[in-house]
Amino acid sequence: MKVGVHTSISGALENAAHHAKKIGCDTFQMFSANPRGWRSKEPAPGDFAAFREARQAHALSPVVIHDNYLINLASADPLIREKSITAFRRELERAVALGADFLVTHPGAAKGGTPAEAIATCVESLRLAASGLALDGLTILIENTAGQGTVIGRTFEEVAEIIAGAEKDLRLGACIDTAHSFEGGYAIHLEDGLRHTVKQLDATIGIGKVRIIHANDSKTAFNSHADRHEHIGKGQIGAEAFARIVQHPKLKGIPFICETPVDRPGDDTRNIRMMRKLAGATTARRK
Repeated sequence: MKVGVHTSISGALENAAHHAKKIGCDTFQMFSANPRGWRSKEPAPGDFAAFREARQAHALSPVVIHDNYLINLASADPLIREKSITAFRRELERAVALGADFLVTHPGAAKGGTPAEAIATCVESLRLAASGLALDGLTILIENTAGQGTVIGRTFEEVAEIIAGAEKDLRLGACIDTAHSFEGGYAIHLEDGLRHTVKQLDATIGIGKVRIIHANDSKTAFNSHADRHEHIGKGQIGAEAFARIVQHPKLKGIPFICETPVDRPGDDTRNIRMMRKLAGATTARRK
């Protein structure tokens, strides 16, 4: 099992790779710029090169970029949509320059329109953002959501529809978040519920298109539609259910990345160790 966490780029882009190696990750996720602002300082060419060298030196794979939280490719507001397309194109450009394997994006919200309209807008926005850009093997991953408010992507069917709509022009796949799935109404905390969820996932998106799993426990209740992450085994999903998830024959080969809280020093390491313990892979840590 490959497991990692979301690491910080504070100080320099390559620090994300150095920290991932230091705490024993096989894989990791990072932002490529400020995730909460429309404008951010762009890295210099040398910064990209330093990151690629660090990643290669540490043999970390895959490398995942998560895009800016403000981006809403499904927006019915022309101004927000335009800003989102521009920002997402820069995300694509930075991900390519970093040599990343995947770029994860939330599909957006349907405020001011219907879910069907929002899905169609998201598909067209993805195409426009990537138009004329050589992605060099980069795969865009659509992440499922908890379904809060007018956000689309709660159901696997909606994620599958976005992928199907844009994959003729782009390399697309899915990122499945365990907390979002649970909060969105998929009963992965129960043995039968997990079995049914995996069947639904395979019948809609297809297991082969799930390239990353965000491994997060949930602070909020089942079907709450409220996105709040918790440490592995400490939330509403629980350790027993997570053991079934990481040991599931159709899921265990997919890289797991924790986006769990850092409430005190060492939390990331503890979550990685918990994931490996639950998978029965306590000796898998890199030397």
